[in-house]
Amino acid sequence: MKAMTTRDKEAISEALEAYCKNYPTASRASESLQKVSTATVSNIVNRKFDNISDDMFTRIAAQIGYSFESWTLHESENFKAITYVMGDAQTYKNVFWIDGDAGCGKTATAIEYRKAHRNVFYILCSEDMKRSDFVREIARQVGAPTDGTNLRDMFEYALQMITYLQNPLLILDEGDKLTDGVLNYFISIYNRLEGRAGIVFLSTDYIKRRMENGLRYNKKGYKEINSRIGRKFFDLNATSQNDVYAICKANGITSEADIRKVLRDAAQADNDLRKVKRLIHAQKRRQQARKGDTA
Repeated sequence: MKAMTTRDKEAISEALEAYCKNYPTASRASESLQKVSTATVSNIVNRKFDNISDDMFTRIAAQIGYSFESWTLHESENFKAITYVMGDAQTYKNVFWIDGDAGCGKTATAIEYRKAHRNVFYILCSEDMKRSDFVREIARQVGAPTDGTNLRDMFEYALQMITYLQNPLLILDEGDKLTDGVLNYFISIYNRLEGRAGIVFLSTDYIKRRMENGLRYNKKGYKEINSRIGRKFFDLNATSQNDVYAICKANGITSEADIRKVLRDAAQADNDLRKVKRLIHAQKRRQQARKGDTA
């Protein structure tokens, strides 16, 4: 990777400053970042870049959701729907489970929402998470200490910190990947945060089949979880070709011929937005090459 420019560092500094506003103090913000000290956060926010390595800037950028690649989000129907649901959950302390196809914009919208709102905490779930990993990740995201204390105390302290905040929101992305043992922890979280915090799960529609099976076979915790999400899922629509067209326009693809090529290739991938982003990147590289040939 090429050396980071001063402009890159300043952009990360601005993004980090905005990220820190999600926490009461810089110390709490640094607690939410892995292997990043309070002093480092303070120095970067105050534009004191000396003695801070490019690797540290890269590490921070990855954790706060800053991208080195210029990309403009399109406010699709799914973007608007997810944003609306998250706003409702945060304001009125509601719980929702949003499901939609992979690549329909769930994660990108969640990260964008976190950037634009205070007291929003994003947890990326995975199938290999143990209960201890899950609790530590929640504690880390809210800025609670994760070292030198037992799991129960860490869990209690993290939830207390959440309840002290104004309109806090927990976003649990890829919640369908959690094992039953970890997912059942949600019941304890809900019971402690009911009426005090909003909670939004994001996942593919696999969770529907899993919930149906859990209810059919009376598996532990599924009735409670189903009740707490209002006994329904918030379904997203598939990404449309109109969305892909608008994304092309928003990100500098102006030639109708180039857009048609992106649309054709995107359709073969069910308009998966991750694929769309790669297609637009490739098309922009071709545009740059054509400009170079004519220069």
